[in-house]
Amino acid sequence: MARKCQLTGVGPASGNNVSHAHNKTKRRFLPNLQKKRIWVKELNKFVTVKVTASALRTISKNGTAEIAKLVHAGKIKSR
Repeated sequence: MARKCQLTGVGPASGNNVSHAHNKTKRRFLPNLQKKRIWVKELNKFVTVKVTASALRTISKNGTAEIAKLVHAGKIKSR
């Protein structure tokens, strides 16, 4: 599975490691992904999603309606 948030679509970003002598080498900044089992009230079941930590905070603030929409659209699998 890709290193991408299923809700926000955030993926790896690229940049440079910079040494003390200002030599630059390529690197990747990976998102803080967490695999989480979330109770979706609208579907009356648990859904396992791979989301960033910031998306988890957004879910707890705004609710699980967006997850329910993605499950109905077939973008997220549920058991």
